[in-house]
Amino acid sequence: MSGQDIEIESDDGNFSAYLALPASGSGPGVLVLQEIFGVNASMRAITDWLAGEGFTALCPDLFWRIEPGIQITDKTEAELNRAFELFGLFNQDTGLQDIRTSLSALRALDACSGKAGAIGYCLGGLLAYRTACHTDSDASVGYYGVSIEDRLAEAAGISAPLMLHIAGADQFVPAAAQARLHDGLGSNPLVTLHDYPGKEHAFARPDGLHYAADSANLANQRTLDFLHRHLD
Repeated sequence: MSGQDIEIESDDGNFSAYLALPASGSGPGVLVLQEIFGVNASMRAITDWLAGEGFTALCPDLFWRIEPGIQITDKTEAELNRAFELFGLFNQDTGLQDIRTSLSALRALDACSGKAGAIGYCLGGLLAYRTACHTDSDASVGYYGVSIEDRLAEAAGISAPLMLHIAGADQFVPAAAQARLHDGLGSNPLVTLHDYPGKEHAFARPDGLHYAADSANLANQRTLDFLHRHLD
């Protein structure tokens, strides 16, 4: 399955997004929120995967305000350094603005059958959490989101289901931060937390150093069940 790059219009300028459609031609919408490497092959593969599961999936270029079209990997030191530089330069507030714009664009597509949610990884996992707090996403999923523990006050804005996958051995989210996540979100009836003990950051990225197939497959099945339950 292969998708296409489309353009999204915003008040501040246009930016690109990768769109993949299900075989049926239409389905519930899912916004795919990128890691710190841009809309690269990994994010496009996730978008294609979701389309293969019946969703109309759209992955917007959230780094466009810094540099449009970033597509790098974690395979070289130079690319890793650039990725962390982009993470530091990224403005989350304008990023959320672009997510709202992308969500509206997704819902406006003829191929989107109605409801639309979001799924994100790493930086995108944090953004998926913030999407649940600050937008009208119908359901959101975050994989190993970073720094969520610093934004727990925002959970007051959650009005639709949210699922978070937590890597137990995440070098960017230590045990104390994970405990804060459970303390701050565990009692919220709209929030589902799944722990993956001993698994490292990016355990669900097939081409990643810390890929753990069993945990990735479990997380992905939980994600699909969750999204179908709340978006279909």
